[in-house]
Amino acid sequence: METLNNKIVFVTGGGQGLGAAICQVLAEAGATVIAADLNGEMAEKVVREIRDRGFEAMALPLDITQDQQIETAIQKIVDQYGRIDVLINNAGTDKTVPIEELSIADWDRVMQVNLRAPFVLAKMLLPMMKQQGGGHIVNVASTAAKRAWANASAYHASKWGLMGLNHALHVEARSYGVKVSAIVAGGMRTPFILDRFPETDPGVLQDPRNVAETIRYVLMQPGETVIPEVTVLPMRETSWP
Repeated sequence: METLNNKIVFVTGGGQGLGAAICQVLAEAGATVIAADLNGEMAEKVVREIRDRGFEAMALPLDITQDQQIETAIQKIVDQYGRIDVLINNAGTDKTVPIEELSIADWDRVMQVNLRAPFVLAKMLLPMMKQQGGGHIVNVASTAAKRAWANASAYHASKWGLMGLNHALHVEARSYGVKVSAIVAGGMRTPFILDRFPETDPGVLQDPRNVAETIRYVLMQPGETVIPEVTVLPMRETSWP
């Protein structure tokens, strides 16, 4: 297995939920984690908790829909640490309404966060990873990238698109030693579900740390091995057969 010691890991949506769990798990494994989030205060809280336990982390306020902010964030990380070894495209959003009630602005916002931003981040970081002789891009997808249910057309379109982007990047980057992996995550006990659907039984969901541990496993594969896609479901998943 590869080690994550001293790896520089850039996590979007790192301020809460799965993103916070990813930052905590990878820091425990020896990585230096950059928790980037639209809510800078939440990212700072995650980073304080990590540092209080003796691990290395940095908080970064970031709106991933703004290309200039992405460029500035990447430069700040490189200026401080010299490189970026891993990009984890975790940030996501949704608008759960019937399609006739879905505004074009909301459609565009979901696409910007869930699909366009991962493309922009990968586009900006892939040349650096090629030059370094390796790297890893992880795209957090969803069972929504495999099936469809009502009132989530924008979310489904964005996550199906992210899966397509993931596998295209896998083909392009592989010959340069850069790995690309998709994490198809089932429902988790995070604000993304519980704040929007408070009637959801937490018992049918999984701890986000379980998904974060799977990401750690994917990142720690030997150099000669890549996991292009892995599905992580709670045992009582309701959106998956």
